[in-house]
Amino acid sequence: MLDQVFALTRRHLRAGALLLVAALTGCAAPGPPRPVGPHTVELSKVPFFPQDSYQCGPASLAEVLSFTGVPVHPEALEPYLYLPARKGTLQAEMIAQARRHGRLVYPIEGSIAAVTAEVAAGHPVLVLQNLAFSWWPIWHYSVVVGFDPDARTVILRSGEQARHQEPYELFRRTWTRAKRWGIVVLPPGQLPATATAHNYLQAAAALEQVAGARTALPAYRAGVTHWPDSAPLWIALANGLQAQGDLDGAEHALRAALDHDPSNAIAYNNLAMVLADRGRWSEALAAVHHAIALGGPFLEQFRNTLTTIRCRQRGDCPSR
Repeated sequence: MLDQVFALTRRHLRAGALLLVAALTGCAAPGPPRPVGPHTVELSKVPFFPQDSYQCGPASLAEVLSFTGVPVHPEALEPYLYLPARKGTLQAEMIAQARRHGRLVYPIEGSIAAVTAEVAAGHPVLVLQNLAFSWWPIWHYSVVVGFDPDARTVILRSGEQARHQEPYELFRRTWTRAKRWGIVVLPPGQLPATATAHNYLQAAAALEQVAGARTALPAYRAGVTHWPDSAPLWIALANGLQAQGDLDGAEHALRAALDHDPSNAIAYNNLAMVLADRGRWSEALAAVHHAIALGGPFLEQFRNTLTTIRCRQRGDCPSR
């Protein structure tokens, strides 16, 4: 459950991470372009960096990062991404580098509809393709920047072509052979067009783990604006605000979480800690007692919170 992802402390928050497919990828050259129909949706302002041999990973990531306002060239990313001995780039490192540059990474659903929905919303999609066979793969990163529904083609930044036009069915086959891996890379505060609350929360939490609470706060704020009934998103926002010393904002967010989910024991526990930080001891004790009464898998931590609040109130907590 999501409320178990966002447990009682920053340590618990950082424990939840996306599961990544760690396929090692190189690069290959695409085939010839095809005509494009008159109803093309195309993100023409996505930068293009021609790819040298085996450099599709750094080039593709540089394209989407630059589009989001992070001016970076493939050469700057190459030392962190490219493994010369294997002539490839790990998907996990692509994601990690995007987060280190302060960007939210959202894995999309593996469907053409999800790809075209994101592109139509103005979000280029970084994808992995296998241009050969499952038993003899030729891995290749590219960036979907457009599509033509009449001609049934997608438009890619790929290899040495800024506008490689590929039929849907060919793209579907090569993408499927790479397990339909694709991501959108966005500034915190922008929502993927195909996002769900659960997956978006995981993406924002993973960004915070790498880049810190200050960077992730706009993502959490956008999340609670779009999904105001999501208690876990309110809890995540509260944790980020508390980490930045905004106790008033954290309390407000936790009370919003409880408005939407009055039986959320974690929200009561975290509210107790915020109230203790504000010196409101009787309210803090009432909140943590409520968490203990609700119980659940974190009952022992709730009891530890009670012990901590009592000793803080008395001023005799053991030093660490």
